[in-house]
Amino acid sequence: MGDVERILLSSPDVGPLEREALLRAFDSGWVAPVGPELDAFEADLATFTGWSGTVAMSSGTAALHLALSTHGVGPGDEVLVSSFTFAATANAVTYTGATPKFLDSEPVSWNIDPQLLSDELAAADAAGRLPAAVVAVDLYGQCADYDAIAPLCARYGVVLVEDAAEALGSTHGGRAAGTLGDVGILSFNGNKIITTSGGGALLSPDTAVADRVRYLATQARQPAAHYEHTDIGFNYRLSNLLAAMGRAQLERLPDMSARRLAINEHYRRELADVSGLEFMPIAPWSTADGGGHWNGWLTCVTFDEPTHRDRVQAALSAAEVESRPLWKPMHLQPVFASAPARVNGTSERLFDHGLCLPSGSVLTDAQVDRVVSVIRTA
Repeated sequence: MGDVERILLSSPDVGPLEREALLRAFDSGWVAPVGPELDAFEADLATFTGWSGTVAMSSGTAALHLALSTHGVGPGDEVLVSSFTFAATANAVTYTGATPKFLDSEPVSWNIDPQLLSDELAAADAAGRLPAAVVAVDLYGQCADYDAIAPLCARYGVVLVEDAAEALGSTHGGRAAGTLGDVGILSFNGNKIITTSGGGALLSPDTAVADRVRYLATQARQPAAHYEHTDIGFNYRLSNLLAAMGRAQLERLPDMSARRLAINEHYRRELADVSGLEFMPIAPWSTADGGGHWNGWLTCVTFDEPTHRDRVQAALSAAEVESRPLWKPMHLQPVFASAPARVNGTSERLFDHGLCLPSGSVLTDAQVDRVVSVIRTA
C-alpha cells in the first residue's frame, strides 16, 4: 500500500497533558519506584470508583494474582473463570497454585453465563467441594450480569473477583466497573482505554486488604532499618513516573470514552445495511435506561459465516488496517487443554465468527470511513 498510514486497533491516546505530567514527576526528583504521584493516582482512582482500598500495580495480571492470593486462593483450590477472555485472567489463577475451571458465555453481553455458574455452584456444593473463587470478566468494556452473578456467589459464600481490565469507566446499576464483586482489578496496558504504558490496579472496599496487597507488592518488606522479610513478596508496584501519566489519562477518560462510543455509533450507522454482519449486543444493564453504561473500548462484530470474517480480515490487512478475531476461549487453548470446563458453544461460535475493529480514541472520522469502505467492498 506504499506510504498509506496503518490504522491500528487501539493505540494509546496521549498528548500534552501526559507529557506535562511526566515532566512534572521527573523534575520533582521522584524517579524512584514510589512517590507522591503514585499516592495521588491511587487517591484519584479511589475517588473515581468509590472504593477506598486502591493499589496501583505494574499490571492488571499482577493485581489479579494478589486479588486471588489475598482472598485465600491457593494450591489445591479450584477457581471458576470466564472462558471467553485474555489468557492473563486464567494465568493469574495458576500463579496461586489453583486450577481454573472455565465457564462459557451468554449471548446477551458475551460475558460469563449466570445459568452455567448456577449449575456449577450447585453441583460443587452437592459434592462438598465449592470453588475458592469466581473470576468474572467485563468483556470489551461491558460489565457482566452482576445482578445474577453476585447473589449466586454470596449464596454459596464464594469470593467474586471482577476482572474489569477492559471496562474502566463503565458502570452497572450506578456502580463503577471494578467495584461489582468482592475485589476488582483494572488494566492500564497500552491498548486499554487509558494507559500508563503498562500498569494496573487492585480495587477493594476494605483498606486493610489494600494495605496487605500494597505490602506484598513491595517485596513484603518489614518496617526495619535493614531488609527484613517474614513473607514472600513481589515486585508489583507501579512506578511514580507512570502514575503521573495515569493521573493525566484518568482526567481525560470521559472524553476518550465518548470518542470511542462515537466511533462505535459511526460503524453501526455506516454498516447497518451490510447483510450478515452484526454488532456486539449492548446488554440492558449497560444502557442508561438500565442504570448502566459501557465505555466503548472495542467495537466488535460477528459475521454469519467464518469465511466472511476471514475475507474481511484479510482485506483489512491488505489495506493496512489492523483487526483481530475475538478472544480464543481459554478452554480451547493448548496450555489449558487438561483444565475442566462447562461450555455451551457460545464463546466458540463468537471466536469463529467475530472480529474486533479499530476503535482507538485517536481515530479520525476519515480513518473510520476507510475501514468501513474496506468492509463494504470485501
